[in-house]
Amino acid sequence: MTASSNEPNQHDSLREHNDREPVPAIEEAATGTAVQPDIGTDMARQFRPARRLAAAVVIGGIVASLYVFAQVEPRWQEQKRTYNVYENEAGQLSYMFKGEETAIEGVVPYAESPLRQEALKDVDGRPPFESQWVVDSVQEEGVETKRYSLLETRFHFGLWSLLPAVVAIGLCLLTKEPLTALLIAVVVGAFMVGRFDITDAVLLPSLASKSAATILLLYLWLLGGLMGIWSRTGAAKAFAEFMTDHFVKGPRSAKLVAWLMGVIFFQGGTVSVVLVGTIVKPVADKEKVSHEELAYIVDSTASPIAAVLAFNAWPIYVQALIFVPGVSFLATESDRIAFFFRSVPFSFYSILAVIGTFLLSLGYTRFSGAGIRAASERARITGQLDGPGVTPMGAEELQVAKIPPGYKPHVLEFFVPLLLLIGTAVGTFVVTGTPRVNWAFGLALLLSVLVALAKGMRLGDVIEGIGDGLKGVVLASVILMLAVTVGSISQEVGAGTYLVDLLGDHIPYIALPVALQLITMIIAFSTGTSWGTFAIAFPLAMPLAWNVGLASGVAHPELFMSVCFATVLNGSVFGDQCSPISDTTILSAMTTGCDLTDHVKTQLVPACYAAGVAAVMWTATVACFA
Repeated sequence: MTASSNEPNQHDSLREHNDREPVPAIEEAATGTAVQPDIGTDMARQFRPARRLAAAVVIGGIVASLYVFAQVEPRWQEQKRTYNVYENEAGQLSYMFKGEETAIEGVVPYAESPLRQEALKDVDGRPPFESQWVVDSVQEEGVETKRYSLLETRFHFGLWSLLPAVVAIGLCLLTKEPLTALLIAVVVGAFMVGRFDITDAVLLPSLASKSAATILLLYLWLLGGLMGIWSRTGAAKAFAEFMTDHFVKGPRSAKLVAWLMGVIFFQGGTVSVVLVGTIVKPVADKEKVSHEELAYIVDSTASPIAAVLAFNAWPIYVQALIFVPGVSFLATESDRIAFFFRSVPFSFYSILAVIGTFLLSLGYTRFSGAGIRAASERARITGQLDGPGVTPMGAEELQVAKIPPGYKPHVLEFFVPLLLLIGTAVGTFVVTGTPRVNWAFGLALLLSVLVALAKGMRLGDVIEGIGDGLKGVVLASVILMLAVTVGSISQEVGAGTYLVDLLGDHIPYIALPVALQLITMIIAFSTGTSWGTFAIAFPLAMPLAWNVGLASGVAHPELFMSVCFATVLNGSVFGDQCSPISDTTILSAMTTGCDLTDHVKTQLVPACYAAGVAAVMWTATVACFA
């Protein structure tokens, strides 16, 4: 491989480092024998306080969860989501959701509903049902109109609602064992709501859910099998060599390719993370790009770029959550989609996150944090892609190509299935509005298997390759399923409901954008989902922003609403991106082979920089222009 003039050769750097900094040794003792430092003993002493603190968190979390179950009464909250309801041709009341017409029945006056907040204050036990359509009359420009809303009930335990998320995140950072941390968090959350049979009442229903089935199908069988086949046929290695010979000439250009792939796959979320991580890892590993840097680039060009280049499913989903009665620019579905795109220039966090990863790819690490700078330096000098004593999410089975004797790899074995994968995902999105990712990975895996067999590989070698791939991602898949369970339990015990309830109606308009940003950051960080946070926050935040803006007499209410909209959108993206229980965070670590805790810790610093600057920009925009 030939390195470019502006990127130092790693072997030369390593040789210079070894000449300049010999391995330290303790001076010879009186016996004349050189004594080496006991690294294992030093590490045990270093981590002993963390272990004690982790044990205290486990015991304290379980005791606290039992206390909540026995002593803390849940506080029931009305969740009111107003829709633009109309009569269809058949005379039925209907509303549009994700482009489809949905009929509603059983509408009652709001004042008679047992789910309104006044009635919930006196409820003994659970409300009679979970949701109900209601109608009330409002005055709009002197004309009385009917407003239709869906009332739903949510409860929270006050500050205790954050307990499962705090336990999960705290133990992840203390022990670097996400599997144990998530399992303990599941136990804590289950005890809070009285589910003491963890296997039958919590884990089995979670494993039987559609989310768990999707994880098993896509991220374990299909993705794992495809990565295993590419490793066995040498396709991934051939792709890395091809990219190195023609495009990539060092770690800087490898990171630029990763950033560009993230921008190209702007669908966002798990689709982008899995595609980009799988594509760029062979090239980045060959060029000695640290796994912390690569995971950050992959993760920070997933949801952030989807919020900026929003030609995806996001506007259709979000528009159904932001209808505010009486607001003309949010009246129809097309109005709300147009409002989404007009608000994109105010997505300051997402824009800064994408710019930050671009600067990192160019070698500017001033805003990347000490962790990423240290990881970059470690990879450049020593060639080590992971830090000492960590557990990378990518298993050993996927790190080394086990090509059978006589089999000749070809780069087309990577390119052709990849093009089929991308074409299927994009094509199904254009035709149906939803990318069929399972179809895409399934067809790519099938084609890779058929090509390998056609080129003479034995069926036994193919099966072994798929098996190695499954073993390589099984741990990450289990962690991902437990993370989904923790996120659903955090939502069930009311983490998001409690945080939104804290905001209240009496807040200065200039402080509202940052308040919404902080609340949604914490909700998404605690639950590990941005779209779930949208569903919690948008129906409450948008009417609140409109009322606060009118009460404060802002000169440009639509601009003020756009800023508040952007803070909810971007706060949710930040929390989802940085949470150790988020699917995109876990998949970024898995597809790039990074240790999950290292990915979270190193990514938090540049993400917080971007969030802080974005908060200042939102406040300045409201102060100067709204």
